[in-house]
Amino acid sequence: MPTESLQPGSGPARRTVLAAAGAASLAVTLTGCGSEDGGNGGTGTVAGDVGDAGDGGDGGATGAVLAATTEIPEGGGKVFADKGVVVTQPAAGEFKAFSSKCTHQGCAVRDVKDGLIICPCHDSHFSATDGSVKKGPATQPLPPTEITVQGKEIRLA
Repeated sequence: MPTESLQPGSGPARRTVLAAAGAASLAVTLTGCGSEDGGNGGTGTVAGDVGDAGDGGDGGATGAVLAATTEIPEGGGKVFADKGVVVTQPAAGEFKAFSSKCTHQGCAVRDVKDGLIICPCHDSHFSATDGSVKKGPATQPLPPTEITVQGKEIRLA
């Protein structure tokens, strides 16, 4: 029975094959973290392209305009998926911002309803006031994100 010998340079490097397999696995895992319907049934909203808020869609740069203050409902909020942030208005004129990445398994939160930020993947709930966990499986709060309110504009700090 003939034996085959692998010569250096005769195929892809082992590292290349392993890296490609790892990247494919990560892509499949991340695809599973999204919502099936992409819907939003609460008082909050999901903003995929915030260019309409006047920021030019600069991908989360410091000082980028996220929204007008009038776009964030009192007691609710708005998820800016492309910026990785959720902005809430727990009380009139009080604006808070948190990472939109759930601390349970990294899914993007999808909704803000009745003072809660909700992750669609495993139904974790977080406080719209301080990001604390109100219902698991998440055990860690949503990290705060710095924003500034300038006139009627909410900006990343």
